[in-house]
Amino acid sequence: MRFNIIDPVGTVSFVAPCHAMKVFTAACSQNPRSLQELLDYSESYDPDLKRYVLHGLAVFDEHNTKENPEAIRNVLSSTAPEGTPPFRIIDNITREVSLMPVKAGLVIFNLIAKRIIQVQNSYADIERKDRGRVRRNGKPTRMLFRYELPPDWQLVP
Repeated sequence: MRFNIIDPVGTVSFVAPCHAMKVFTAACSQNPRSLQELLDYSESYDPDLKRYVLHGLAVFDEHNTKENPEAIRNVLSSTAPEGTPPFRIIDNITREVSLMPVKAGLVIFNLIAKRIIQVQNSYADIERKDRGRVRRNGKPTRMLFRYELPPDWQLVP
């Protein structure tokens, strides 16, 4: 599933397992203001997600700038959608790819507007109040986490 995270700095896009949808929704229940805060809040539910996104963005930042986006363009044109690494939206091409659903869909977490947009979601409906399974080393554990989105967060649709 593709995830886009919008914060005051910009937009980040990445493909992750579908369970990340519930992990990030739970993190939103703590009102993150930035990608870093969202990842910090999600770390207790699945620490691998934070490492994956931050590592991918470090590689992206090392090889790409708005003035020279050729490295990410080459990766995006030669990699299957489900294999694309995390990237920042820096031009029309990265924006276009970021809006393409992957497998089960595309979910956008707009931290500025406090809105979760299910552009396409064939995995499971996002609920305002729910629970999920904590993961360690990529595997589900017997531990559960619970969350409830604050009233000022919107779910679309």
